[in-house]
Amino acid sequence: MATKKTKPKRKKAAGVQWKWTGRDGILMRAFKLCATVGVWSVVAGFCIIAFYALDLPDVKDAAGTTRRPTITMLDKSGAVFATRGDLYGQAVKVSELPKALPQAVLATEDRRFYSHFGLDPIGIARAAFANIRAGRIVQGGSTLTQQAAKNLFLTPERSFKRKIQEVLLAFWLEAKFSKDQILTMYLNRVYLGAGTYGVDAAAHRYFGKAARDVSLYEAALLAGLLKAPSRYNPLASPDAADGRTRQVLKNMVVTGYITEKQADAAAKHPSRRYRPPATDGRYFADWVLGRIDDYVTMGETDLVVATTFDPAMQRAAERHTLAALAKGGAKAKVGQVALVAMAPDGAVRAMVGGVSHAESSFNRATQAERQPGSAFKPFVYLAALEAGMTPATRVEDAPLDIGGWKPGNFDDKYLGPLTLARALAVSSNTAAVRVAQKAGFKRVAETAGRLGIPGEIKPRPSLALGAHEVKLIDLVAAYAPFAASGRAAWPYAIKEIKNAKGGVLYHRQGSGPGR
Repeated sequence: MATKKTKPKRKKAAGVQWKWTGRDGILMRAFKLCATVGVWSVVAGFCIIAFYALDLPDVKDAAGTTRRPTITMLDKSGAVFATRGDLYGQAVKVSELPKALPQAVLATEDRRFYSHFGLDPIGIARAAFANIRAGRIVQGGSTLTQQAAKNLFLTPERSFKRKIQEVLLAFWLEAKFSKDQILTMYLNRVYLGAGTYGVDAAAHRYFGKAARDVSLYEAALLAGLLKAPSRYNPLASPDAADGRTRQVLKNMVVTGYITEKQADAAAKHPSRRYRPPATDGRYFADWVLGRIDDYVTMGETDLVVATTFDPAMQRAAERHTLAALAKGGAKAKVGQVALVAMAPDGAVRAMVGGVSHAESSFNRATQAERQPGSAFKPFVYLAALEAGMTPATRVEDAPLDIGGWKPGNFDDKYLGPLTLARALAVSSNTAAVRVAQKAGFKRVAETAGRLGIPGEIKPRPSLALGAHEVKLIDLVAAYAPFAASGRAAWPYAIKEIKNAKGGVLYHRQGSGPGR
């Protein structure tokens, strides 16, 4: 009987074989998945960083002081009366400042500045914990190096891209510059409120002194501004600024920069309340600023503009116009006022564009168009003289009807026959219309235009009573020939413009439209 042959069994290979089944298999697959995700996350992270690195701003001039132009305006005597634009002080090194100033900044903003590499993991963890516990953002983890990178190169926008670029630039700054150089750049660029950038500009703005001369209390105040420049502005909110300054002094005690005794002494003797010189003529300054482009090309350099401004006349103008408005404004239902004071050659000395520049910057002296009313009458009488009448010529002051239009005098009283000189002196409406009618409405329109009243002046009866809208500054300029023997004038405020180095970019030659 035949038997069935069987295949010999193979021997198992030496060693241990693992069979990933059940729970172990699940763990293995999870491990492989996590490892894969981790690797690809790292790759993706590098790709994102590389992408944002390609879009980094130019860093060639990092140590320089990039300044947006400041316009400094001088009055007719050469004194500064206004500035426009961002204010920067002198660039100062950390070594040139009182020790208390950089110490106050470090104690408040970045206590491990001299030990971290541009990023502070401990500070980030601390801020994250504080924010989670508070349920809102109460602390930031950015280092001074990161803040310097943002101030030097980036915009204030809040975005993931900006944050990545900030970190990359912080690493670059740490590799390129020393800690003192980075701190110097930060202190010269940081915004400290009231339009000031850098500690020197802020010291001048708030204390009337250079940053090199600030006291311990003043140094702590400047450092306190970094958290919220507007909220802790000592000029606008002295109590809030003082409270914040005391907190900075406590921070300096905790970090060992000063003793409690020094902090208490500084808190008990704060700086005197500094008030910057009053800046009169803000409407005038706005008008000047809007005209600079007519003379020079605005670039990145600071400009010094010599003007025709007269501070004493400006104060008188503001005082008298506001007094007049307070006296008769309510009765006349008038809520605003405007004034232009101009020399016969066109030099504007003072300007009031409204009751309050802080409430409304709209300049009613140079922007608003109004009917001049009786202020137009001198042009009517000039046209009459040129038409052959004389100051002694008689004109009737009586009721009048021209095609259904019946102008009347302000008080409804009529004086009968008057000389032209007397009719102008009493500002008779009916007499002015009769004079314009006799001289010719077209002649009146042409005369006003020749003296400088702009626009299309329609020759109609109501023109005699100022029925043509005009800006106050143009009306004042049109009066100039009466005060200058017939010589017309163009209103101007700018005499000379220089750059920051003293180079003359423009100088007025005194030209005008002539007689």
